[in-house]
Amino acid sequence: MKNILVPVGSSKNAISHLQYAVDFAEEFGAKLFVVQVYNVYTKAGTMVKVDQIIERESLAFLKGLVSKIDTKSVDVIVRTLKGSLINTLELACKAADVDLVLVEPRTNSIKDEVYLGKTSGKIIKQMEVPALIVPEGYKFSTPSNILMAVKSAIIKKENVLQPLKEIKEKFNTSIDLLLVKTPFYNEGDFDINHDFKEVVRQTTQTENATTFQGVLEHFQSHSPDMLCVVRRKRGFFARKWAKNTILKKDFYSKIPVLVLSGLK
Repeated sequence: MKNILVPVGSSKNAISHLQYAVDFAEEFGAKLFVVQVYNVYTKAGTMVKVDQIIERESLAFLKGLVSKIDTKSVDVIVRTLKGSLINTLELACKAADVDLVLVEPRTNSIKDEVYLGKTSGKIIKQMEVPALIVPEGYKFSTPSNILMAVKSAIIKKENVLQPLKEIKEKFNTSIDLLLVKTPFYNEGDFDINHDFKEVVRQTTQTENATTFQGVLEHFQSHSPDMLCVVRRKRGFFARKWAKNTILKKDFYSKIPVLVLSGLK
């Protein structure tokens, strides 16, 4: 991983999240892009240069946060970006050749019963770049065991497992694959190809109504310190991510969650 992007909101967890991002980036020798996206809606005839004011204040806010963390040897680049959230972040990821987006569960100060806020949920659901959801207040530690849960092991996209491979290589991480047979199971879904065999230590098969229920059933027996799921239209969190906001009663993770782009 060479380039990591961190969208920043106004949450109380921003400093902790940025420190995790720096610690994670340092391990890979990666460059860290700290960004805040803003938009301006003004009435016709407004004389005040609202755009410039917001940009200046946003940049000062980001620099203030970065000044409060230990940036170590990491090259931290601070940017404010104007535009709609997803389109702007996707353009930024493309321009900076971003390998991973680090996301706070709640980028704004919202109700405690929410796991993923509207902004974070939108980033996870709609962006194609792999993302890592870091729990609030979580301090970086090298992941020793990752549990990856999928309902189909068929891979059609090139390099889709790359983030997983890089984490395994960097930290000598063990990766366990959980194949969850759901009512949507098709013949051949559990055929493991060479890409999976390269990274997976052991494979477990289970039968559950959803991939999420499979994770709940096998979480304790695997004792992972990172969870890996796949972003897809009918995959993990498909129902729960129908709306961008996700409540803790529907899903909650105390460990980081790596979200890969769809395998197909």
